[in-house]
Amino acid sequence: MKEIIKIAWRNLWRNKRRTIITASSIFFSIFCAILMRSFQLGTYDHMIRQSIESYSGYIQIQNSDFKENPTLDNTIDITPQELSAIKSDYNVKVAVPRIETFSLASTGTLSKGVMVAAISPAIEKSMTNPEHNLVHYVFSEVAIDSLSKNKEIPEKIAQRAAELKDQPFTNKKFLAAELKLKERDSLLINKISSICSIKAGYLSENDSGLLVSYRLSQYLKVGVGDSIVLMGQGYQGMSAAGVFPVRGIIKVPSPDLDNKLIYMTISNAEEYLSAYGKLTSIAVNLHNTDEMKATQKRISAIFNGQDDIVVKNWEEISPVLKQQIEGDSKGGILFIMILYVIIFFGIFGTVQMMISERKREFGVMISLGMKKEKLSLIIITEMLLLGSLGIFSGMAASAPLIIYGHIHPIRITGELAKMYIDMGFDPVMPMMLFESYFFIQAAVVFLMVLAATILPVRSILKINIIKALHG
Repeated sequence: MKEIIKIAWRNLWRNKRRTIITASSIFFSIFCAILMRSFQLGTYDHMIRQSIESYSGYIQIQNSDFKENPTLDNTIDITPQELSAIKSDYNVKVAVPRIETFSLASTGTLSKGVMVAAISPAIEKSMTNPEHNLVHYVFSEVAIDSLSKNKEIPEKIAQRAAELKDQPFTNKKFLAAELKLKERDSLLINKISSICSIKAGYLSENDSGLLVSYRLSQYLKVGVGDSIVLMGQGYQGMSAAGVFPVRGIIKVPSPDLDNKLIYMTISNAEEYLSAYGKLTSIAVNLHNTDEMKATQKRISAIFNGQDDIVVKNWEEISPVLKQQIEGDSKGGILFIMILYVIIFFGIFGTVQMMISERKREFGVMISLGMKKEKLSLIIITEMLLLGSLGIFSGMAASAPLIIYGHIHPIRITGELAKMYIDMGFDPVMPMMLFESYFFIQAAVVFLMVLAATILPVRSILKINIIKALHG
């Protein structure tokens, strides 16, 4: 076998141009397939993290009737021991207690139905982290006017800021990216950020204030320091009403939530809703999402015998999102399959070209006494070596790009970014790190290389020596 490998390797480099062309076709096929799938899976993962991990959690503990009838009458009573048992599970990253209800929010003549989420500000930092999403900068009409009149601000930058009117930013990094400014422009960034900055405050554990989602604040025309009147129905039909100051404005990735979400503390909500010691849900995030269903079973065992409490995973809570991801994934797989077909015929064509050029050579070798089976084995070995050369070089070339694309995802700007935001997606395109897809693409291309050798080997086994010697 060593002799066959040695002969096959030497045969490859007798015609370097042919070998490089064939290996390059395999290289680019595996390179493109891996990068495309990495972008696709990275986008799905980001979508799940944005929609699930950033609010609802991978697992939720709630009343069995809450999904069908989400009122405060369908709450749960969780003991400290049960909550401790949930948090002690090795795969539970964080377990966040919440009270969720709906109220009418009013400011002057404006009013709107809103979703009130009561949280523990300290614990919630490990889940949705509202403090991280506080809006610090907005290109308001006043800010844009100040930028256009400021001689220290280049005209192009001022015009770009005007195009970003009313768009919120949580930090200077995103603001600079939208304005297409680099790190070397730090003085200019600081100048612009000081002009468009707004007040931003977070909730303390016993705070009586609110955090309001950005789009809702725009509709109600409120800012930090203003007050909102909330009216609704409390626990067991109690009347709920109160006036609450706005502590901060937050940017919520989901447009649906950004239009209606208000955060308050659990202690404040208990008093407002007369729901002392009650919770509507406990949201759970996981260390390893692949073990989601196994973790769900373990948590369900904690409440064994309590028929009024159910433990659901995100697929059961958000079936529409699951269907969207599955549908898009199938479309992506179909696109990859089309790419594979193109790749296969590219590989097959180059292999056929290689075999056609060497027919005379094969005729000479067989006439000198080499068995057709052994010659076929040499050709198969050549293709395996050629395929390995293209596949491993393609994997090696794609690896640094995947790492860089994961750490520094492509950030979409301008009108396309607004379209992404309106659709409910963060305008970024991250890449998925090395998982099974990375090796599956290599395996598929390797099988295609093997499949491409079937016809050449068959033609060798049926070769006519006289015709081959005459070219």
